[in-house]
Amino acid sequence: MDIRIHPEVKIGHVHLTVANLDRSLKFYRGLLGFEITSNFGDQAVFLSAGGYHHHIGLNTWAGKEAVPPPQGHTGLYHFALLYPNRLELARIVKRLFEVNYKIEGASDHGVSESIYLQDPDGNGVELYADRPSGLWPVDDEGNLLMITKPLDLMNLLSELDKDY
Repeated sequence: MDIRIHPEVKIGHVHLTVANLDRSLKFYRGLLGFEITSNFGDQAVFLSAGGYHHHIGLNTWAGKEAVPPPQGHTGLYHFALLYPNRLELARIVKRLFEVNYKIEGASDHGVSESIYLQDPDGNGVELYADRPSGLWPVDDEGNLLMITKPLDLMNLLSELDKDY
């Protein structure tokens, strides 16, 4: 018998071990714009968007300047930040370009548009916006057709022209 999780369950937050809180705060707060909601001494900080208690926890409990796991090991592949619409995704992409932050990839998945980068500790971060569910590609039986095509960044950035 298969069990099913309640359909309203959501992933609430991600908690990351980092090597340097200040460096990580420059990324999550300074670049992406999260707000600090609380600190746990100089060992952990909790960040939020929109006043939630926290969406991201950062800690140095493994020791300051801890090293990331080597390639080829299990662990976090990436976590994703869902932006409310294409305009907000375009705004953060513009910000990444302005500060010359390295983008690892940009994909059109049919259901969403995604930008991939790494935080200062090498954790994969996906920034994405969903398309309206009525536009998601499906096959003849109604199954989602997830794809991976190059994302047209210039088309995405054209959303900024519509922001008057």
